[in-house]
Amino acid sequence: MGPLLAVHAHPDDETLATGALLAAWAAAGERVTLVTCTRGERGEVIDTPAHPTGLGHLEGDGPALAAHRERELTAALAALGVADHLFLDEVAPATPPDGVRFEDSGMAWVAPGIAGPAPDSGPGAFARVPLDEAAARLAAVVRDRRPAVVVTYEAGGGYGHPDHVRAHDVTVRAVELAADPAAPVAGEPWTAARWEVVAPADALRGARRALAADPEVRRLVAAGARVADPDAVLPPVAVDGPAGDVRTHDVAPVLDRVLAALRAHATQVQHVAALDAPGVVARYALSNDELAPLLATAHLRVAATDAPVGSAR
Repeated sequence: MGPLLAVHAHPDDETLATGALLAAWAAAGERVTLVTCTRGERGEVIDTPAHPTGLGHLEGDGPALAAHRERELTAALAALGVADHLFLDEVAPATPPDGVRFEDSGMAWVAPGIAGPAPDSGPGAFARVPLDEAAARLAAVVRDRRPAVVVTYEAGGGYGHPDHVRAHDVTVRAVELAADPAAPVAGEPWTAARWEVVAPADALRGARRALAADPEVRRLVAAGARVADPDAVLPPVAVDGPAGDVRTHDVAPVLDRVLAALRAHATQVQHVAALDAPGVVARYALSNDELAPLLATAHLRVAATDAPVGSAR
């Protein structure tokens, strides 16, 4: 297996996208490092009569929400067994400026379960950070931690959030820089494999159907929650047909850890529960109150690399 480095946009993404992977590698005794690109300052906060958290006052207060989400992240990583964490803007750059802060770019829902850019992202938004400025910092982490695998989203960012898309682009560039002896990055060159989180379209559609048929889910829907239409347009994480070299692993052995980590992100995740249905081991919802399945099998697509993993060029 070897050391693993995961790159995610906001606190909670590490659990939603790769929680089972991180927990499984940590349980196997491998070193797992998480790099988080922002603190989720612009996230929506769950606090409704149906799901009261008492945290609604944090929404719109960027510094307070960021501080709270850092604490949520700490609890989630403890549940997953991950001890090594960095915020990307705290990694020393190869060249000034230092002391910058990468901020949540915000998003807007453009279709059920699919996000797009916010109309009012600020100048410090992560999606606006020059690619090589962010990638050089991440490349320094790659050279320092020397992972066998670096994992992040596919090119569409999972569901289209601009920070997720940027995290993918930054990760691709960082892996290139880390392997390049001529790159202005601290440390010895290192080549790592790169994996992307994907889900087979047919499995995702089947999981949505199984979710909708669950009696408890039907009760939640009657109370106002929603389940995505299995025949609707799927988010970018879904892939049709052969998806190249894909690695799979079962979620069930680490499900308790993943559920605990999901619950730790109380401002962002609700309706968390195990679920015994075909192809599904749990369900949850984000602030849009759309119930989503946690697939029983996680899928990771291996991106092409032009050098042996673990080598210096």
